Amino acid sequence: MAYKTLLYSVTPDHVATITINRPQAMNAFTLQMRRDFEDVWKRIREDDEVHAVVLRAAEGRAFSTGADVKTALTENILGSDNPWNVSDPGDSLGPRSNQVWKPVVTAVHGLCCAGAFYWLNESDIIICSDDAQFFDPHVSYGMVCAVEPIGMSYRLPLQEVLRMSLLGNDERLSAQTALRIGLVSEVVELGNLWARAHDLAAKIANKPPAAVQGTVRAIWESLDMPRKEAINHGLRYCLIGNPVAQAELDLEALRKQTKTFDIR
Repeated sequence: MAYKTLLYSVTPDHVATITINRPQAMNAFTLQMRRDFEDVWKRIREDDEVHAVVLRAAEGRAFSTGADVKTALTENILGSDNPWNVSDPGDSLGPRSNQVWKPVVTAVHGLCCAGAFYWLNESDIIICSDDAQFFDPHVSYGMVCAVEPIGMSYRLPLQEVLRMSLLGNDERLSAQTALRIGLVSEVVELGNLWARAHDLAAKIANKPPAAVQGTVRAIWESLDMPRKEAINHGLRYCLIGNPVAQAELDLEALRKQTKTFDIR
């Protein structure tokens, strides 16, 4: 299937790559992009040949500047003009909202702001290039800044979320600041960004899918549970997933394997 706002491919190492592809509009999302993401996440969820995902954006000034405000006169990004039928764009854009438990490595370059945080909030690993800048301009335009920062509050200290939300257009987080506060886990040169994201995804994809996907699901679902309930819930996933994962793995070959480990 060809998408109007995305590029999609799968490589033999079981890595799927989604490229947000509206560089002429700073990779801002539209109602069409919501529909494209709903389809591509369903496709990834149901394809057992996909073990991990790279999410990136077409080259240009921005990873994404959020919702495309220029289309506001012709479409409702919330999906309906009936206030009781509207839905949050994140319901379409994010992997977890679409019940995808395959790990997602997101590679951010350039400007990343506002609705672009829908993708970051549901990513497993986020890396960025050294030119990346993160900010949320909602309040600068007289809009309540709520949904994206609430999602981000599960990743970052509350003070950092509030600072970004309240300062709006007056302050941008550099790549190094994003690394310091834990928004990203690694900063690389722009020219190496896509290759590094694929390398991380490929290493994950080489591991037993049942173990990887069970890990992703258990950890994300735990965020909505009290600690003791989350641990017990996770134990059930271990009992279900471990036998399946070990059947996918040649343990003897793994024990004999000589491996060079990366030091981070």
